[in-house]
Amino acid sequence: MGEDLSKVLEVRELKKGFGKLQAVDGVSFSIPAGNCYGLLGPNGAGKSTTIEMIERIIKPDSGQILYEGKENHPRYLEELGIQFQQTALLPSLTVRECLDTFRSLYGKSRTTEELISLCQLEKFQENRHENVSGGQRQRLLLAVALCHDPNLIMLDEPTTGLDPQARRHLWEIVKSIKDQGKTILLTTHYMDEAEELCDTIGIMDSGKIVIEGAPRDLLLKHFPSSVVELSEATYFSLQSVLEPLVQKKQIRGNTLELFVENIRPLFDVFSRSSEDLEGVSIRKPNLEDLFIELTGKELRN
Repeated sequence: MGEDLSKVLEVRELKKGFGKLQAVDGVSFSIPAGNCYGLLGPNGAGKSTTIEMIERIIKPDSGQILYEGKENHPRYLEELGIQFQQTALLPSLTVRECLDTFRSLYGKSRTTEELISLCQLEKFQENRHENVSGGQRQRLLLAVALCHDPNLIMLDEPTTGLDPQARRHLWEIVKSIKDQGKTILLTTHYMDEAEELCDTIGIMDSGKIVIEGAPRDLLLKHFPSSVVELSEATYFSLQSVLEPLVQKKQIRGNTLELFVENIRPLFDVFSRSSEDLEGVSIRKPNLEDLFIELTGKELRN
């Protein structure tokens, strides 16, 4: 079989067990050059174990991990960049000194100036890394992962714990990296992040990928509808007129969610109602809706 160089990373039937627990049970996916693939799922789905096998931290029980068509590519680790959830940095170094230190570990590397510019570190490059904010630290760790100008970049929940502004700041940097033709494997618990950054997503549950595809295509296929959120009390007061319009309904927290094909008849119902409609809202289905549809579980645990 010839090498398929269009697939930068290909995972075939990957399996890993720990005693009686089958953590990863036949996972397969591939990432074309220049694409971002999002691996999603609740805690315990097998994402971290899958990632650790790809990073060669643990060995699979069976299956293959191919880089540029080869299972044991001689340049794999040289061309792999990883941003871990947590990375220990040498104490008392400035941001610039951290980059200089990591750059010195590689024969090939980007310049410090390139890294500072790419990850927008200019304003705090002379600050000690212990004193920067959470968002600034994540940008520094991304720069560390990019020191050797890798071809394949693995981002393990890069925006966990960041405020919305810092998250979106990091998104723009990831997009700029992707625009350079880099290939990205992303794990995240944020569904808006996956929809914003990923060309393809694979949703894992119980060690398997249960669905895969482009986010927009998956949502259109499974939810050609809108979601109306309202209280159970409001629903039951209008149940007789709402019920014929609803495809399905589910409870999430204290809110009842109605999936409807056509939103216009609902507007007519609400406009004629004397009920208090202050808590009623309408949104488009999202990836968390899709995961609950497929598995009955919340995507974030």
